[in-house]
Amino acid sequence: MRRGNPKVTGVLPITLGEAAKTVQALLQSGKEYVCVMRLHALTELSRVRNVLKQFEGEVYQRPPLRAAVKRQLRTRRVYYIELLEMVDRNVLLRIGCEGGTYIRKLCHDIGEVLGTGAHMQELRRTRAGPFTEDDASFVTLHEVAYYYDEWKTRGDADALRRIVQPMETALVLLPKIVVRDSAVDALCHGANLTAPGVLSVTSGISPGTLTAVNTLKGEAVVLAEAQCSTEEILKLNHGIVAKTRRVLMPRGTYPKAWKTREG
Repeated sequence: MRRGNPKVTGVLPITLGEAAKTVQALLQSGKEYVCVMRLHALTELSRVRNVLKQFEGEVYQRPPLRAAVKRQLRTRRVYYIELLEMVDRNVLLRIGCEGGTYIRKLCHDIGEVLGTGAHMQELRRTRAGPFTEDDASFVTLHEVAYYYDEWKTRGDADALRRIVQPMETALVLLPKIVVRDSAVDALCHGANLTAPGVLSVTSGISPGTLTAVNTLKGEAVVLAEAQCSTEEILKLNHGIVAKTRRVLMPRGTYPKAWKTREG
């Protein structure tokens, strides 16, 4: 969706109902922006390129005064800064970065190192996690209003499907653990995932990694924090492999296959 600020537009995932529980995964996912940075004085193109390279990797940032988070120094990772065009004092950039990176602050800091000063003139978010402007799910608010009216007046559910995606779409980039059907309901009650319930696991998981725990059908059950690596999970026969952090599936969706202490 496009944002209301005329200087900041682009992709904005919106969650509905129970899908709001996936926001944690979206906030941590990477972002990509196209930005117009306005220099406060003329300088050479080659110098700008050299300084931009210095801001790739881990950077320190303190959120601005208007930020909705605590103003304490923190680190964020900038994956790449690509200089697309430079005309006079206007510099067009494509920036890929970790979630929570402040592009306004990044432009300011680049200007400080250049010695010219700089500010963010315009910003467009072209990717947020798995969502991009090229996706079929990218729609304007005008389109949302149109398809919603189609559903209300004609009862056309297909109209809503054009703008509302399954909750699992937001978790596409997370590593996955697939579990047995018999383990699902216990997880829906907040239980941690133990080794006997695991059927398969994707690569790249390490202790502390946020993972999506899915059914064999690909349905999201919980968000969990891995307690061991992919290799260790595959070798374990017992013990906790992931601690449940957010239950996504309603209780009772799958039959109960576990016993309480009383039962």
